[in-house]
Amino acid sequence: MQRGNLSTVSEFVFVGLSDAPEIRLLLFVLFLLVYLATMAGNITLLIAISTDSHLHSPMYFFLGNLSLLDLLCPTITVPKMLGALLLEHKEISFSGCLFQHFSLIAVVGTEIFLLAVMAYDRYVAVCHPLRYPSIVSTKLCAQLALGTWATGLLNSLLHTSLVFTLSFCGPNRIQQYYCDFPPVLALSCSSTHSTELVILVVAGVLGSGACVVTVASYICILQEILARKSPGIWHKAFSTCGSHLAVVCLFYGTTICTYVRPSSTYSPHWDRVVSMLYGMLTPLLNPIIYSLRNKEVKCALKRV
Repeated sequence: MQRGNLSTVSEFVFVGLSDAPEIRLLLFVLFLLVYLATMAGNITLLIAISTDSHLHSPMYFFLGNLSLLDLLCPTITVPKMLGALLLEHKEISFSGCLFQHFSLIAVVGTEIFLLAVMAYDRYVAVCHPLRYPSIVSTKLCAQLALGTWATGLLNSLLHTSLVFTLSFCGPNRIQQYYCDFPPVLALSCSSTHSTELVILVVAGVLGSGACVVTVASYICILQEILARKSPGIWHKAFSTCGSHLAVVCLFYGTTICTYVRPSSTYSPHWDRVVSMLYGMLTPLLNPIIYSLRNKEVKCALKRV
């Protein structure tokens, strides 16, 4: 079939966690508590960063953007999942699925680029501490933040347009609790090889670029630490970079397991577990990691 507006599917049906009636209520309570804790943690962190003058620095400006992304990510998927668990309302319209897919890919993509920007910020802080205020200026912070959001949105627009211009004329049961592109692609009655190739190439180029910036920044930080050989330098560097490094490992690990592979290796049960990690647990753990590892954040949270 040709691409275009040939879709005969007007809605999709989620076949995810709600297909286990005996534990549906338990899952609803569990995920509701996780979602509320995620909202509370990130909102509190945002309030602390915006109201405490001690946190008005580039590092915390980027951390505020990360908290905003961690608010958006579960909000895109979890309310619909909770509705399916409690009310058994598993259907989502074609346009609703498109919007959910676009929003989620935009948030995930933006977070990848933001983590790279935060790694560069930590590199300048460790390797060029005296020049840090002049290099990472307010103007540069605004430009970098705007660039990450714009790149994430454009990347998502490309992904979404490629996926949802395919034909969907057969099964409409998505083996997931939200509209992610591997299970959506699996439902298309068009050939998806060229779409997958373009998505993998674009995601590979952009994702690799962000990953290279992150890895290169930490290599430079490590070289600087080894070159100084001053007492306490390891502890100081770890206190500066430890939180960000933990968040990077958690985010990249779960995202790579989900997206960096062809759809032929798609496993519904495994993907539900992995998607829970980056869709719910990562946004929950990020503010905890930063608040536990950072004395300034802990003091600000106490004042809030």
